[in-house]
Amino acid sequence: MIVFGRNVAREVIDSNKQIKKVLMANTFDDKGIISDLEKNNVKIIRVDKREIDRKYKGNHQGIVLEIEDFKYGKLNDLENAKFVVMLDHLEDPHNLGAIIRTCEAAGVDAIIIPKRRGVEINSTVMKVSAGALNNINIVEVSSIAQTIDKLKDFGFWVYGTDMDGETYTNCKYDSKTCLVIGAEGNGISKLVHDKCDFIISIPMVGKINSLNASVAAGITIYEVVRQRDER
Repeated sequence: MIVFGRNVAREVIDSNKQIKKVLMANTFDDKGIISDLEKNNVKIIRVDKREIDRKYKGNHQGIVLEIEDFKYGKLNDLENAKFVVMLDHLEDPHNLGAIIRTCEAAGVDAIIIPKRRGVEINSTVMKVSAGALNNINIVEVSSIAQTIDKLKDFGFWVYGTDMDGETYTNCKYDSKTCLVIGAEGNGISKLVHDKCDFIISIPMVGKINSLNASVAAGITIYEVVRQRDER
């Protein structure tokens, strides 16, 4: 897995992830990062910054790290979980990173994402999550629809977010809860929609009729948390 940027480099070092090698611009001068990499006997390859610019289009800030692949959790480990968030084929890594950060802060037990046709964990997700990625369980599954069936076997009630649903504050989240957030633009798929036990929505009173996926996730996640705290 390739990641880049000063903050991500610091996060990787502090999390004790295995770093295979580092590509570093000759102008890179963060002495703390350099010192920690050398202490851990990490192979550092110094190159001209223009070479990194040619290979990596993101804001690499002069440092690129090759690290171990992200380790996903297992679905069967969620049998005793209380609150999980499922993402139905999100495509924007910024949204995924922001949702990971919110879920970690709110105490969500796990996030479920699909293996195909959706964003995976990458450098942008790691950067936006601001360290939260190291502290939350993320499960990657082959089928969102089949996973809903599995979660129901575990005793979960499944709440899908869509514009045609019940106002989210009117629902009771007093059992094991799976909150499904749809993709940017398309929302949740019809198959997933039909498998949900409840469809919830956030009232829109302005001229726009939808919210960014990570914003909608944050609002609904904290309603679940609020109701649980009141019990």
